[in-house]
Formats: sequence, C-alpha cells, structure tokens
Amino acid sequence: MALPGTRGDAAPPAIELRGISKAFGPVQANRDISLVVPPGTIHGIVGENGAGKSTLMSILYGFYRPDAGQILVGGRDAGITDSQSAIRAGIGMVFQHFKLVPNFTVVENVILGAEDGALLAPSVSRARKELRRLAAEYQLEVNPDAVVETLSVGHQQRVEILKALYRQADILILDEPTGVLTPAEADHLFRILKGLRERGKTVILITHKLREIMEITDNVSVMRRGEMVATVPTRETSPEALAELMVGRKVLLRVDKAQAAPGAPVLELAGVRMVDRAGVERLRGIDLAVRGGEILGIAGVSGNGQTQLLDILGGYPEAGAQVSGTARLAGRPLPLDGTDARARRQAGVGNIPEDRQAEGLVMDFSAWENTVLGRHRDAGGALMDHDAIRREAAAKMERFDVRPRDPELAAKNFSGGNQQKIVVAREIESRPVLLLVGQPTRGVDIGAIEFIHRRLIELRDAGAAILLVSVELDEIMALSDRIAVMFDGRIMGERLSGETSAAELGLLMAGASPSGIPPEQGQPDTPDHEPSKGVI
Repeated sequence: MALPGTRGDAAPPAIELRGISKAFGPVQANRDISLVVPPGTIHGIVGENGAGKSTLMSILYGFYRPDAGQILVGGRDAGITDSQSAIRAGIGMVFQHFKLVPNFTVVENVILGAEDGALLAPSVSRARKELRRLAAEYQLEVNPDAVVETLSVGHQQRVEILKALYRQADILILDEPTGVLTPAEADHLFRILKGLRERGKTVILITHKLREIMEITDNVSVMRRGEMVATVPTRETSPEALAELMVGRKVLLRVDKAQAAPGAPVLELAGVRMVDRAGVERLRGIDLAVRGGEILGIAGVSGNGQTQLLDILGGYPEAGAQVSGTARLAGRPLPLDGTDARARRQAGVGNIPEDRQAEGLVMDFSAWENTVLGRHRDAGGALMDHDAIRREAAAKMERFDVRPRDPELAAKNFSGGNQQKIVVAREIESRPVLLLVGQPTRGVDIGAIEFIHRRLIELRDAGAAILLVSVELDEIMALSDRIAVMFDGRIMGERLSGETSAAELGLLMAGASPSGIPPEQGQPDTPDHEPSKGVI
C-alpha cells in the first residue's frame, strides 16, 4: 500500500535513502538504512537517544559523508558531499540548537552566506522584501530588522525556517523543534508546518514526543540502535505501538505511583525575592513548603522565575543579584544570598539542573569523572581512588542503563538522553534529603523518560523531598503530588494533582487567578500564603 501523501507514479519521492551506513570508530551509528519520504508530506522519525536519527539527518544535510549508500532527491542522485550541496539540492535544516548570530538582525542572519554581490546594501534590501513575502505566506511573522538576541525562542526558530525558505528549500528537516518552545509556540509551529505541507513542501520531523507525531505527521519511521525497524502511516499506529518499536519492549506511557505519604517539611521558603543585576525583579515573594516523601511540581511557561528559584536553592544565584527572604532546610536556616553549592550538597541537597551540558556535566571529562563531579573532595580530593571510582561509575551506568557502558568515554560523546542519565545517577545515588529537578526529560526519548520518572518516584517513596520544575504540563501533572503555578515571578496558586485539570492550570500559567481576575486587581490566591493547606 502506498504511504499517505504519495501522488502516484508521476511524482518520485522527495527523499530516498538507499543502504546508508555510517560508523564512528567501533560505534555503528547507521546500519544499511533505507527510507522513502513522499513529497508534500510531514514525515516523523522517532527513536531512542542514540538510535542514529540525528546522524542520519546530518548525512542527508551533508554534515557527514556515509560510509556506504546513496541519497536521491526527487528521483535523482543528489551528490551530497557537504551542506552547500544539500542546500543546492533544496534541503534545509533547523537544528535543535539554533545556528544564529545573536547580535545580528534577522535579515543579516538570513542572508549570511547567501549574499548575492559584493555590496551588502542591495542584498539586504532584496532580502528584507523577500522575508516579508515569505513571512506573510507561511505565518512566519518576524521583524526583519529585529536583533536576534532580543527575540523569543519561538521567533528565533521562525528565523531559522525563514533562512531555509530564503535559500529555496523544498525539504525541511527539523530536529526536536519543540524542545525549547512554550505550548502556545509549539501550536503555532504546527500551524506553520501544516501550511508548508499545503504549499507542497516536504517536512522531516525528528522528535521524541509521540503526541506530536500522532498530531501532525502523515507517516512515521522508527529507528532502533542504528537500524530502521519500521515505517508506517501514522493513522495506522498508536503511541503505545511506536514506543514498543522504539525500545524493543512494552513501555508504560503513564507514571505508575502509589499515593504519597508526606512527612515533615524539608524545605520552607518565605517571602523569597530576587532582583537581577539589571534591576529586574525575577522573584516576587515566593512562599513554598516541600515535604519529605512528596513531589512538588512547579508549572509555568519558561521564563517566569523558575530558573532563578532553582539557581538560588542550588547555591549559585546570578552574579550581582539581590536576594532576600528566608529559607529553612530540615528545620535549619538555609542562606540564599551566597554561592555555596558545595555546602548545599553537604547538607543533603541534590541538583539535576535544567541545562545538563552547561551546568550538569563537564563535556570534555569522562563519564567516571562526571559521576563524582561536585563531590570529588568528598571522594578524597587529590587522593581519590580512581580505580574504585571507575568501578562504581561502571556500576552506576549499569543500574541507570547508560549507553554505551564505557566509563572512559567523554560526556560529549554520549547522546543527550544518556548524558541526562549520568547526571540523574550521580544526584539520585547521593541519597539527597531534597532533590532539585529542572526539566528532567528535556530532549530525552520515551524509554529514558519512563526510566527517569520511575527513579524519581522511588526516591520520593524513600522519603526524599523533590522540587520539580518542568515546562511539560503532562509531566508535572503525572509526577507531582502537589502543583504550584508560577507566573511573572509569583506563585499564582497551588493544587493537589488529583484535584485539578490542565485547563485550570493553564489559566494560572497565563496569569489569571481562579476568579479570572489578574492578581494585582484582586486578592492573592490563598495557597500563595498558606502553601501547606490541603496536604495530608
């Protein structure tokens, strides 16, 4: 049966890969992969972290040359040897980490490398006119003269798409495009992608979010351990079936947990405020309590103070920031205005940071070195028993299913999901009394998500207090026992997870009080001042 979106025998595939293989030393990243993508469709590619998805797309875009195989575009051998030849073949790519010059304007970024003459002014003028046309046609509205670093993440992503369209791409590859977007921005992106499809463009979407695959794709291909294991019409599959194909076993797509049995408060915050070095108030009087044996989830659109709260509690507030308010950890005062991350760890605070690469790992260090990062002095400092640490690191990698299980491999050579598992293993196995968790499954595949969620529940059941921050509302609702919602540096309200809905939380995330009156016009929500009410 033909895949949806095919246009009969007259139209060759937009993309056809034949027998693509690629190895990096002993690691076989892609093995004899064949793939057909019909024109005018949105084609999803899913798989665990390290399954070879990004390598395959990097080959298609010319970043890597395959060891074997052939790439056809529109039925013809594309002769792709580098990214410029891929662009000439009509292929554009939007990377998970954008390739933009922050202090350039939108139009300058778009024409960078595609100037059509020695004089820049005529190129800029023509590009500005073309950008306005493309923006109107594809719902990619963005000011051509805006400086990129002043734009939201969602608008920066639009710039990346505009760059590809400006270079006349007919095929767009998007790698984890919603990983840094708010729900509203993700919805707008989907409308853009559907508009591209309606105008005959072909989209290849790499994502670990099965809901997105089911919502927007026509067909979906599944990769596992470097091989292509299935390609099916999306309407003929299900999230459960895709998850099983990805992992090779049945995967629980919901969090299986018993009722929490909260104990005494472990973390208590009162009136916590923070003004950054630019004079902007980021936290506006935070009152919270987190008890032992429970997960308190903080929901909210990214940028509403969650990061600053985690940084302060982790002992590394922004340089020059002014912090006030009080905090207690297990009944003892916890200073908030100093950089004392080591003291936090010694007091029993674990920290899974929001950005694993910038804050959780030293990317050039080996896996075994990263398993004691921040705790190396406690492991003996200069007199560390390296062999013992290596053995323990190997055991941690086994227990947390880190692949490949090579303690000597540098962190930068692991996939994102396996990097996250190294951080999670280090922090959970330190047996913290309080665990700070920021975006625990950002950019992580379905199998690793299930694994990380299970470990967090196990830690909760062992009596730890867990403060969870995530922009994934489904994750917050599934993991949390109580949910606090942040907006503009304030706690808008708290709810028991079993007694609320996504709609109610969404209103609070948008800044509306339960009555629909903005908080500055009405009375503060009661849980903002009595966070422990209703907790058993």
